Amino acid sequence: MKMNHNTVLLVFDIQKGITDERLYEFTDFISDVTTLLSVARNNGTEVMLKNWVADEENQWMYGEECVELIKKSFKTVADQYGFTEENAPRFTAFATNVERLWWQLNREHRPMYGYYRDGRLAGYYSLLLKDNGECELNNLCVDPAYRHQSIGEEVLLDAFVRASELDCTKMNIGIVEENTILRKWYESYGFVHTKAEKFDFFPFTCGYMEKKLL
Repeated sequence: MKMNHNTVLLVFDIQKGITDERLYEFTDFISDVTTLLSVARNNGTEVMLKNWVADEENQWMYGEECVELIKKSFKTVADQYGFTEENAPRFTAFATNVERLWWQLNREHRPMYGYYRDGRLAGYYSLLLKDNGECELNNLCVDPAYRHQSIGEEVLLDAFVRASELDCTKMNIGIVEENTILRKWYESYGFVHTKAEKFDFFPFTCGYMEKKLL
């Protein structure tokens, strides 16, 4: 996985009933992680965290955090193009809720990833894996307060790597066709526009793009 030289990636597998003294050398583990976080942040190093939570109660807690970020991020798009809960109830800013994310995680088995900065969830995306070796990149977003700091680029590049590790050979995305700035941004990372389609339940045109993964 390619990361910037000043980025640290931590992967936590949190399972109910083992995150206590019963975990082998648990005390040393906590001490080491605490030291790593402290040294990294004191030296201005970004820390990316991937939380995989098997406990349903914790899933709900992290789900609420993700929902808040997704809705807030896509709301800026809604405001820019005049989408409302009345004219676009299925748009991501209005349709996302904890139950929906729970279904995507536990029934569709979508891997979900978060980017944390300053102890806050600043970026997010998920992957919908298909049987034909393709995958869909869903809900990639960055907190408006953390935009224009290259977080979007890091999150997207991370998605490429993780999708490839999951044997995905082609990544598909859907965008608001009228958002030409976003389309050009994705094109700069190798995505190719394939088609546009209009649906009665959206006041905008849906654009579709794809990228082959090596």
